[in-house]
Amino acid sequence: MSDINYIEMNRIGWDRRVKAHIGSVFYDVDGFLAGKTSLREIELNELGDVAGRRMLHLQCHFGLDTLSWTRMGASCTGVDISPVAIEQAKSFAQKTGLDARFVCSDIYGFQRGAIAPYDMVFTSYGAVCWLPDLMRWADVVSSNLAMGGIFYMVEFHPINDLLAGYSYFTTEGPDVEEKSTYTENGADAVAEMATWAHPLSNVVNALVSHGIQIERLNEFPFSPYNCFDGMEEREPGRFYLNHRGHDVPIVYSLRGRKVA
Repeated sequence: MSDINYIEMNRIGWDRRVKAHIGSVFYDVDGFLAGKTSLREIELNELGDVAGRRMLHLQCHFGLDTLSWTRMGASCTGVDISPVAIEQAKSFAQKTGLDARFVCSDIYGFQRGAIAPYDMVFTSYGAVCWLPDLMRWADVVSSNLAMGGIFYMVEFHPINDLLAGYSYFTTEGPDVEEKSTYTENGADAVAEMATWAHPLSNVVNALVSHGIQIERLNEFPFSPYNCFDGMEEREPGRFYLNHRGHDVPIVYSLRGRKVA
């Protein structure tokens, strides 16, 4: 099967997941609509003030993070492969009165058109594993970022894949499995989906090769989401995973700036 067909498989899977996710405690859509942010402490602390900045959010799902950045004063465009998710994002924008733009596109095919390059490009939590080619991904990041603009990502650490029995390093083909989603009502959204392993070095090297100078790379022993088996909430909103008596690096964040 070609990468194009795997991506289409994933689009169908994400379409199926949207209804379950919107109805989940995990996403707390009602709380968001009442004024809560969907953003978590890591990205809020590290990205800081976004007021007045033009932001592109890649793989935005149904837009809660995009709209949360909009509430903080950013001018946001969210992109996602799922038309079902994008329709929901537009609906939430209308309900909240937040002026964000949403585009349904596989990110490899995203075209910003006549719009100027963005001040910031953002992506987060469980995004890059759905992409077969990080060099193409980094090209999308760089080509949509203004010179001197900031790229920021916060992502699950790939060491988790190894501990769960998958390859740490990129393999010839993806892992294809039929499985439920990660929310507490995940049994409502079972689908066959493909994921690709990307070691941390591949992420960094792809970005550097496309003119993104890495300013900071951090690793965290906790996740803001309880989404892996065996996690323990030792502090409110911080979920840890222990392996042979030691904390596992669950999340990493990366901040870079376009210099070429």
